[in-house]
Amino acid sequence: MKTKAAIIGSGNIGTDLMFKMMRLSEALEPAALVGIDPESDGLSRAGRLGIPTTADGVAGLTAMPGFDDVEIVFDATSARAHVANDAALRPLGRRIVDLTPAAIGPYVVPSVNLEDHHAAPNVNMVTCGGQATIPIVAAVSAVTAVHYAEIVAAISSRSAGPGTRANIDEFTRTTRAAIERIGGAQRAKAIIILNPADPPLIMRDTVHCLVSPDGTEIEKRIRSAVTAMVGQVAAYVPGYRLKQEVQFVPRPAGHGLRTLADEPGELLQVSVFLEVEGAAHYLPAYAGNLDIMTSAALQVGERIARSGAGTAVPA
Repeated sequence: MKTKAAIIGSGNIGTDLMFKMMRLSEALEPAALVGIDPESDGLSRAGRLGIPTTADGVAGLTAMPGFDDVEIVFDATSARAHVANDAALRPLGRRIVDLTPAAIGPYVVPSVNLEDHHAAPNVNMVTCGGQATIPIVAAVSAVTAVHYAEIVAAISSRSAGPGTRANIDEFTRTTRAAIERIGGAQRAKAIIILNPADPPLIMRDTVHCLVSPDGTEIEKRIRSAVTAMVGQVAAYVPGYRLKQEVQFVPRPAGHGLRTLADEPGELLQVSVFLEVEGAAHYLPAYAGNLDIMTSAALQVGERIARSGAGTAVPA
């Protein structure tokens, strides 16, 4: 039997996750879609599909007749709302997958550390930029020390809804911390750009890593590690791909990016350019930033379900 899961947030991310769960998951069944706007498109679509809904937020979810059967809750609201949702749900023993930048629980990026935290009561999916770029930083870190990593996530302004815009500050803080903690960079910086171009552009991500050019064939080894990691991410995000070959540029003392590494000696800049195209289950194909979040969250939810979702210990 599939594990029953509820989704809080009837906006773009929550609705797309609902469709992915219905179409792709062999382990999870959407048991409820929760919102606060009774006129939202997500709640309307869920109702037509026979999925129970409520427009009364987390209080409405816990009052639903089928709530006792729900074992996993995905939160696709906002960082601020997630704090209240976590406080309401964790004492009830529900496992929580947090798609906001609240970062109450440990960071999880499926291709990097999926097996490390699947038993935690609350896991955090970092951010869209984090899901796209942390695997690359981790791949480089597996080859050599990354003294500094800088990521730039450029997304279409149309794919940045109210929740994304409200969480810009949390995005940069959470992504930077996760690049260091999971990606392995000694220091990091995260930048997000909302591109107003029309027609909308597909999500693009740039990753710069500063490393010491030591060891034999380091460029070959880094290129191989990055290529392998792209394949791992693409296994659950089919639109994830390299835009061009990995680039290597020496960075002498005094270079702007180089000064952020605070590292003496010769450094090598590794630059990786990515594109993320959405699967268009609910969202347009250009909204790869949202697609990578829901795809990664689905991977984590399925791993929790396979490990026994009902084993969470209330906080």
